[in-house]
Amino acid sequence: MLSYFAHQFVFELMEIKSATFSYSLLSLYLFFGLFSVGILLTVLEVSARNFDLTGLSFLIVTSIKMLACFVFVRPVLKSISITAPIEKINFFVMFIVFLAIETIVTIVILNEKQ
Repeated sequence: MLSYFAHQFVFELMEIKSATFSYSLLSLYLFFGLFSVGILLTVLEVSARNFDLTGLSFLIVTSIKMLACFVFVRPVLKSISITAPIEKINFFVMFIVFLAIETIVTIVILNEKQ
């Protein structure tokens, strides 16, 4: 939540008009946040049932997320508006940040059993 407000502040500070984007910042944060929660709940459930499949489950649900992200970002990739490059960078940076958080939490889960 804090990152959303910081992100919004940076856009205002740099005078980036996000109103012309295909997706609002809020919708992107909700998309990535809900996917992250789903991934982490799946990994925790698999870890509790069969710890040996934890890493594999993370890879599978992350692959599904990547496919959904590709479908979600297609309009942005095809866009030729003036703000398209900023929007593309914004989307992929958010993707990497949320992926890093998911990966770190999964690593913590995997290291618990050692």
